[in-house]
Amino acid sequence: MTIELDHTIVPSRDKEAAARFFSRIFGLSYEGLHSHFAPVRVNDRLTIDFDDASEFDHHHYAFKVSEEDFDAIFGRIQVEGIPYGSGPGSSKDMEINHRRGGRGVYFRDPDGHLLELLTA
Repeated sequence: MTIELDHTIVPSRDKEAAARFFSRIFGLSYEGLHSHFAPVRVNDRLTIDFDDASEFDHHHYAFKVSEEDFDAIFGRIQVEGIPYGSGPGSSKDMEINHRRGGRGVYFRDPDGHLLELLTA
């Protein structure tokens, strides 16, 4: 059996601002609204659809990237002055997690969702 995640909906206070933030930090394109969603295509198999919500729980989204992409994304995190950290409970200690031959970093988006960036 093959199961593949096609899209997921991420709640936000301002879906277009959330889509712009996500696309800017991850080096992706945001091309505007589609229906009532603000979609960002992550790759040829996954789209993140931001949607407005007045109340929502904060979620955790983890993205595995190449070393080169990690450096580029992490550079944008630093340039924007976004607090980051080495773990989900320490997302503001301004340290990178070095584990099993890879690196990881955690940071929050403007809506409070915890984003994890990790290498293989």
